[in-house]
Amino acid sequence: MKARIHVMLKNGVLDPQGEAVRHALGGLGFDGVEGVRQGKVIELDLADGTPEDSVAEMCEKLLANTVIESYSIEFV
Repeated sequence: MKARIHVMLKNGVLDPQGEAVRHALGGLGFDGVEGVRQGKVIELDLADGTPEDSVAEMCEKLLANTVIESYSIEFV
């Protein structure tokens, strides 16, 4: 089983990388992009029998900084 974790900065947290991407897109002629939020995707290969709730614990303890980031888990 695989788990895919999407980690994004929470709304209201400054995203300088996203702003740099938005600015660069404008410089390349891609008008109309009003905002960019950049995040990360983490994919885990899990052993059979790994409890799904342990993935949330992994996110809380290591994979996401829950003070400024939110995450979602997708099992594929």
